[in-house]
Amino acid sequence: MKEKDPEFFIQGVLKNNRRIIAKTITLIESSLARDKKVSFEIVKKILPYSGKSIRLGITGIPGVGKSTFIENLGLLLANSGHKVAVLAVDPTSRKSGGSILGDKTRMEKLAAHENTFIRPSPAGKTLGGVAAKTREAMLVCEAAGYDTILVETVGVGQSETKVSTMVDFFLVLLIAGAGDELQGIKKGILEIADALAINKADNDNIDKANKAKKIYEMALHFLSSSSSSWNPPVVTCSSILENGTENVWKTVIKHNKLMKRTGEFDHKRKEQAVEWMWNLVDDGLKKKFMETSIVKKEIPKISKQVKQGLISPSAAAEELLSYFNYKNILIGT
Repeated sequence: MKEKDPEFFIQGVLKNNRRIIAKTITLIESSLARDKKVSFEIVKKILPYSGKSIRLGITGIPGVGKSTFIENLGLLLANSGHKVAVLAVDPTSRKSGGSILGDKTRMEKLAAHENTFIRPSPAGKTLGGVAAKTREAMLVCEAAGYDTILVETVGVGQSETKVSTMVDFFLVLLIAGAGDELQGIKKGILEIADALAINKADNDNIDKANKAKKIYEMALHFLSSSSSSWNPPVVTCSSILENGTENVWKTVIKHNKLMKRTGEFDHKRKEQAVEWMWNLVDDGLKKKFMETSIVKKEIPKISKQVKQGLISPSAAAEELLSYFNYKNILIGT
C-alpha cells in the first residue's frame, strides 16, 4: 500500500501537498508500532530540508485572543509572501480524553489562504501546553517550505514553559484589565519570555493597554533575561486592526537577527535538539516501564494499597521501580 511507503509521504511533503502534509502529521502522532516505524523513516529523510524557518511560540491567559492574534499576524505574513504554518494545541479533557480541535473554524480567513497550513492537535497527556509530536510536526512543515511556524499553546499554566524549549521566540500575549496586571501570570513565564505583547490595544482600550505596558516594563526590570544580549520588550498590538500585529513581527525579526549575529540562535537550536532527545528517552522509558509484565501485574495491587493508606506514594513508587531494571529492558519483559 503506497500510503505505508515512507517515500509517499516524503515526496508529498517536499511538494507541499497540504493533504499529504496533514496525513504525515497524523501518522507521526499515531501510537501504533507500524506507524512509528514509518514515521521514524520520514523524519530521518526530511531532516536535511528542515530548520530554515522562524519558530514562534505564543502563549497567553484564557480570553487573551490567541487565535485572533495568530490569524491577524498570519494574514499579515501570508499576504507579504511568507509561507505560514500554524500548529495549534487544543486542551484534552481529563474526563473524556477528547479535544475540540476547532482552530480552523476560529481562523477561517487564514485557513483559506494559499500560503498557510493550520494543524490543530490534542495536547493529550503531554504537559507544557504542546502536543507530544509538536517538534516533529514543525520539521514536516519546514520541509514543506513553510518559513514561519507559529505554535499556539493551550494557555498559561505551571507547565506552560515547555514550548520555549522548541521555538526561537517565545511570546507571552496579555490584555489590560482592572486590578493587578500581574495576577495569574507565573514568574517563570515572564523570565523565559522573549517579549510581552499587550493585545486588544484598540478603540477605548488604548489607554489601559499603555498603562499595562508600563506596569509590565517595571516588572521585567526585576527579572533576569534568558539571553545575555536581549532584553525582552513590552509592546502593544491589536488583533482586529489591519496590520495591528506588525510591530510584534518587527520585534521577532529584530530578535532573530541579533541572535544569529551573536551565535545564540545556533547554540539554542543545538541545545533544544539535545533536550528533545532526552524527552524522547524519558517517554520511551516510561512506556517500557508500563509495558513490563510484572509491573502491569503489580500496579492494581499497589495502587489499591496507596488508596487505602497502607503504603505511602513514595514507597509504592520505589517498589514498582524495583521490579524494573536494565534486564527488563533487554529482554522486554
